[in-house]
Amino acid sequence: MGHQRNLASTATGAILLLSVLLRAAAAQSPSFTVHNADGRFPEFIAAGQTLSAKVTAVSLSAARQMAIRLNGKDVTAFFKPGSDSRTFTAALPDLKTGRNILEVFPTKVSRVSVARLVISTATGPQAACAELISKTVTLSPSDRVVIESAAPAAATQDLPAHCIVRGYANPHDGVKNSHFAIGFEVRLPDAWSGRFLFQGGGGNDGSVSNVVGANTGARGSPPALARGFAVAATDGGHNGRTAESFGFDQQARIDHAWNAYGKTVLIARALMTLYYGRGPDKSYVIGCSGGGRHAMMFSQRFPELFDGVVACAPAMRVASGATISAAWESKLYQAIAPIGADGAPVLSKAFSNEDLTLVSQAILKTCDGLDGAVDGEIDNHAACKFDPKVLECSGAKTAACLTHAQVTALADGFAGPHNSAGTPLYSAWPWDAGIADAGWRSWKIGSSPSARPNSAFVSLMQDALDNEFLTPARPGFSIFQFDFDRDPAAMEAESALYDAYRDDKLTAFKGHGGKLLFFHGMSDPIFSPYDTMDYYNRLAKNNGGLGETRKWARAFFIPGMTHCSGGPSNDVFDGLSAIIAWVENEVAPDRITSSGRAFPGRTRPLCAYPSQAHYSGTGNVEDAAGFVCQ
Repeated sequence: MGHQRNLASTATGAILLLSVLLRAAAAQSPSFTVHNADGRFPEFIAAGQTLSAKVTAVSLSAARQMAIRLNGKDVTAFFKPGSDSRTFTAALPDLKTGRNILEVFPTKVSRVSVARLVISTATGPQAACAELISKTVTLSPSDRVVIESAAPAAATQDLPAHCIVRGYANPHDGVKNSHFAIGFEVRLPDAWSGRFLFQGGGGNDGSVSNVVGANTGARGSPPALARGFAVAATDGGHNGRTAESFGFDQQARIDHAWNAYGKTVLIARALMTLYYGRGPDKSYVIGCSGGGRHAMMFSQRFPELFDGVVACAPAMRVASGATISAAWESKLYQAIAPIGADGAPVLSKAFSNEDLTLVSQAILKTCDGLDGAVDGEIDNHAACKFDPKVLECSGAKTAACLTHAQVTALADGFAGPHNSAGTPLYSAWPWDAGIADAGWRSWKIGSSPSARPNSAFVSLMQDALDNEFLTPARPGFSIFQFDFDRDPAAMEAESALYDAYRDDKLTAFKGHGGKLLFFHGMSDPIFSPYDTMDYYNRLAKNNGGLGETRKWARAFFIPGMTHCSGGPSNDVFDGLSAIIAWVENEVAPDRITSSGRAFPGRTRPLCAYPSQAHYSGTGNVEDAAGFVCQ
């Protein structure tokens, strides 16, 4: 346990050092900006060929010297003064079909732009949707692709008219008289922006549904399909939501680990070529949890397929460390749980809701104000030093304290798992306000009133451990029987196929010009944000340091957010727009504005790691404008 605390302390020290280095090397804000002034989406004009452009210069004198070019042609004369002396607007007609580039140059003779906007007009299909069912998709001589249906879908209030293609690839008969295939769905909009998005899955996958390109983090915002993206997803190579339904078959394991996703993207690209007469201009992948693992897997196994990758709460070590940690905490908390009527411990009662609220409030009391504002959020995690011993009862248990056993279990759980030699088996966990959220309870200890636990650790993670992550599989194995000295070795074979934490260089993805964004909640109960921080730190170390790495990879951590969303957090943010702006317009995100239902009316900046949001001391504490990233 002492070793784990030293590890967490070392990580905190590294965060503080990186913050100092970042402040010293901070880039200047761009002097010019260019926007699509009245389009629904900044990157796409779904109807027509006219762009309403808005250019803002750093000063009036700079505005007088600037030159504006559309697809290489000078259009400066089209721009007229706007609402102030630095703003100019224009209606630019006759955009070409597909990709257009509007650029601002500091002078008329400049060759390097200071701001740009890639704007696409719609490309229409060159074939009827129903005709795709008769088309042949060829990947390689050994691949078999079957298109089962191709049907048009009419426009709705939320989605444009589009073509839905469903099918499967590479069917095979497995052991136990089982049958497997890579199921896929591809949606092709009638008005295509020339962009493609792979929609990451989650859990054990096992089905394909609602393939509209959900923008992880941007709850309620239009999905990628509405923005003119072609979108694809897969069932991961099996039909069934449990690992028990496929983990006994080795090819099904390989498909679920990585193969199904690569095949689906190649199928989607082939369908785009058949439907539109060409492939995508830019390709993106976005997903959370298992979908975040898919995103990272693409950056490693298929680095040339994607220009932008958004990995939220990525399950990079789910087949090893994270599941080991689930076993670790399950055993710790069961050991202190009260005994039920049947003589067995009731896991959910290890901590009452009141106990967890007490812990959350104590964490906030210790760390909330470290970011300059007492507001129910902990932005300065690097400086947060919390010890649950402050809550230990001096006598009998009351509502105002925790028992010694509860304090010890929490301390050991948050320190992370280790074997009998003290070797860490996964990351530690940050102390954060989300410990009192229902999302934390549902994963860690559940709510079952009986000795039959219903936590996601015991249901979802135990199923994956028994039937997929252990080699050979051990159906019926209990997570409470996990041996931290012997069992991790039995997970290595599947981890090598499945996990996405080993490649901490991403040489090919970086060389391809790819851009990578991480998002992770600081109260995530299943995948530790410290594990994502550790990966990003290793990535920086292997790529010339933080300054060089920030040119193509950045990470954002969300205080209070539990798994993918929820918790006392500002968990609504637009990762898709951020990655598009970076990939296509060369605007790297230093801060991304967030909001959330937990704090109505509040906005906060998410700051590129290792920067953290800090209240400037002036302005409305509920407004992101009052916070700086430092």
